[in-house]
Amino acid sequence: MTDEQPFEDPTGASLWRPLHLLTTTVDAEIAQVYAEASIEGVKPTWVQELLRLHLHGPMTITELAESVNRTHSALSQKVAAMRAAGLVRTTPGPDARTKRVALTAKAKRLVGRLAAEWRATEAVLAELEAEIPYPVSRAVADAERALARKSFHDRLAERLKEDPAWRGE
Repeated sequence: MTDEQPFEDPTGASLWRPLHLLTTTVDAEIAQVYAEASIEGVKPTWVQELLRLHLHGPMTITELAESVNRTHSALSQKVAAMRAAGLVRTTPGPDARTKRVALTAKAKRLVGRLAAEWRATEAVLAELEAEIPYPVSRAVADAERALARKSFHDRLAERLKEDPAWRGE
């Protein structure tokens, strides 16, 4: 036997896990619509980037990342996956460190349908928000305002300072 305290599973309850599961479910149902429409090789999480490329033309990964408010690293991985799916191609950018991303012919054939899906999805989300007493978009905006006052990082760091397990005690 050890002198250690029993370890309890902290993952049994999660306040925001249901939100993650909700967004995962919505994305899966959008993917189901794509499959039913024979739109192959497109993930719902790629549509914003594909539409931005269609509207603004080829962009560097940095420009694309900024346009969708993501990190360069996250977009670089997404671009690699979209390239493997035959939706984008990359070419050297203005310097050796950059790549320009452009739509392929396959993606260009799909952008009209993807834009239609985006509009329909936004309409369905608006309809859903009208049915619930506190819209998710309002909750997100309220959370963003609270985090602007004090970041999640700062809140988490303060909590962890209080936890002996975090301090290795």
